Amino acid sequence: MSANSKMTAAQIGVSKKEMKKNGVKRSTGALIMDIIIYVLMTILMIVAVYPLYYCLVASFSDAKQILASTGPLFAPLKPYTMHGYKMAFQNAGVLIGFRNTLFYVVGGTLLSLSVTMAGAFCVSRKYFYIRGIAMKLILVTMFFSGGIIPLFFVVRWIGIYDTVWAFVLPFGVSAYNLIIMRTFFSGIPAALEEAALLDGANELQILVYVIMPLSTAVIAVIAMYYGVGYWNSWYPSLMFQRDRNLFPLQMFLREVLITNQSTSVAKDVTMQSAEAFDRELIKYCMVIISTVPILCIYPFLQRYFVKGVMVGAIKG
Repeated sequence: MSANSKMTAAQIGVSKKEMKKNGVKRSTGALIMDIIIYVLMTILMIVAVYPLYYCLVASFSDAKQILASTGPLFAPLKPYTMHGYKMAFQNAGVLIGFRNTLFYVVGGTLLSLSVTMAGAFCVSRKYFYIRGIAMKLILVTMFFSGGIIPLFFVVRWIGIYDTVWAFVLPFGVSAYNLIIMRTFFSGIPAALEEAALLDGANELQILVYVIMPLSTAVIAVIAMYYGVGYWNSWYPSLMFQRDRNLFPLQMFLREVLITNQSTSVAKDVTMQSAEAFDRELIKYCMVIISTVPILCIYPFLQRYFVKGVMVGAIKG
């Protein structure tokens, strides 16, 4: 092939731009498909975002006006109020739930991420002779489980029932996350590991000083998965915890939304009507309180999502 026939990637990019400038148009079918895709994605976005937006708007609205309103809500209903948030934070359960949830998210994510990285590193190494058997056993857990009752007895027998560990350990590692990370680790050149071995590094040092710095994207994504999972989790607490001082924030939210328990301190029978209005307002405030903090983390990790998941899903 002659030198004149070769084109660099930059030249190809320029050629494509020149083709657009020269008036090369897309087919009518492609344009119609683009319109359909944009319309469907817009509808899905509205369906996903509007419930949260409704809760946000309703949390600043008057409770009586909310109950009287029957149509869609696009702006807070006057008189505007912060009364719902004041009552929510006056409830000791909210502060306890925040404290416990932060502990579960930080501690649980670090523990789950550490175990996942260690497991993924092992099954991604060719010299780990039972890695094929290990991967098959990991895959089995994605489709089959012992069930809730055996899990309950296991938690009691190992002595973590009604402790903070009951929230973290039973569901601490996700096979799906481990497979993503294992695939990513498999794509890292083996020459880097061999060079570290020649320098006298052991497997732990290779993982910490060689593999982890090259896996920032997938680690950030998996950490986000675990963090969001712990933040939204309440089922382990429902099954394995009886002490309310161990409940996460989502358990107190469940009490407000499902069991319809009042968070108001009012006990007089004459105030039941006011409590009903307050309870309706607190529902929306609790949803916002339990959702907004975790949403604030997404913008900082968004750039890692596509890179981490796609590379981890394709390589190897």
